[in-house]
Amino acid sequence: MAKEIKVAEMFAGVGGFRLGLDGYDDPEHKEFQLDPAGPFKTIWANQWEPMGSPAKQFAWRCYEHRFGEGSCINEDITKVLDEVEAGNRKIPDFDMLVGGFPCQDYSVARTLSQAGGIEGKKGVLWWQIRRMLQLKHPKYVLLENVDRLLKSPASQRGRDFAIILSCFTALGYSVEWRVINAADYGMPQKRRRTYIYAEALDEKWDLQSRISTSGVMRRAFPITADDDLQFDERTISEDTLEVSEHFGVGDKISFFENAGAMQDDRVVTCKVQPDFHGHRTTLREILVPDKEVPESYYIDSGSIAKWQYLKGAKHEERVTSKGFKYNYSEGSMGFPDDLDKPSRTILTSEGGSGPSRMKHVVMAENGSLRRLVPDELDQLQMFPKGWTNDGMSDGHRAFCMGNALVVGIPHRIGQVIAEDIEQIKGE
Repeated sequence: MAKEIKVAEMFAGVGGFRLGLDGYDDPEHKEFQLDPAGPFKTIWANQWEPMGSPAKQFAWRCYEHRFGEGSCINEDITKVLDEVEAGNRKIPDFDMLVGGFPCQDYSVARTLSQAGGIEGKKGVLWWQIRRMLQLKHPKYVLLENVDRLLKSPASQRGRDFAIILSCFTALGYSVEWRVINAADYGMPQKRRRTYIYAEALDEKWDLQSRISTSGVMRRAFPITADDDLQFDERTISEDTLEVSEHFGVGDKISFFENAGAMQDDRVVTCKVQPDFHGHRTTLREILVPDKEVPESYYIDSGSIAKWQYLKGAKHEERVTSKGFKYNYSEGSMGFPDDLDKPSRTILTSEGGSGPSRMKHVVMAENGSLRRLVPDELDQLQMFPKGWTNDGMSDGHRAFCMGNALVVGIPHRIGQVIAEDIEQIKGE
């Protein structure tokens, strides 16, 4: 029997990483059955919505409803780790840390006199991930963030990601990253996110081949065979304060491409193209029957003109609140959304009935226009249909899915990680 891979999940939301890695097997909810990616078992999780009011903890309640009472800690992670460091709380040992953390300004605010070295700006959650890695030092790490992480901030292109890599190298981790658009690999939504995989093992990497042939990301998400990949290389110091102050200064574009690898202080990056030849899931395939759509989701004829305006191209003069005139322009969007392609990226604003540029609108079987229902949003993120249907409002369900990840992505990455661990065991 394969050795269990114990997982801790930070910023857990409604459990996307856990579903993708552990799968789901509950005899009372056979409709949610999902196969595991390998011998993963999530043993600790944390989910907290600031400012901490009970009404805002709906994602945590959904997590506990699906995975069991006590499966997820609903406390501010900063407070939790403060107590761990003070010796007043324990977190069990684990092999792998996962989490989808917010894209923020990761710049270093100050240095500390004690060991540990650096501290970022208050409230920036990357530093809590770093604290967890310092405290527990798991062998494996898998994180998710928006694709712009590789380019931010505009004043120092790529600095934020360089800070993250600097932290990893200071802690002894080797790292791969890929920007993955779920729809490029047959999944039902165009959702482009940065995935970061790190491991603390002794194996020496050939960084170029790690990107092009042998890496976890490369095997989970194939790329086109290209002998002319243009690799760029740079060193990134483990002095995170120095990186914060100087990386990317004067750069017009980011050094970081959509794929890369790092070991020690050496970083290699290049642009890659996806290679997929399987079935491509469309928006049409996840739509529920008209009989399952509440009347409130249909768009009345009186508001269609407003929807059309918001979705349409615009070239118009506008006036700021202070009376300054400016020219505003934007392109048109499909109205209704094309059912024979993957959906556009779903956002936290999918809830609510009012006209919106970014909400999805589809044509129902009866020819009427309607918004997407929460069961469809669940499936666009590859959660089981009805996963968030645990008593929370439709608006909260939409918010949870807008914040979630596409479950199929950590599932594929987990399969490759499990294969590698099994191979190491057999050698």
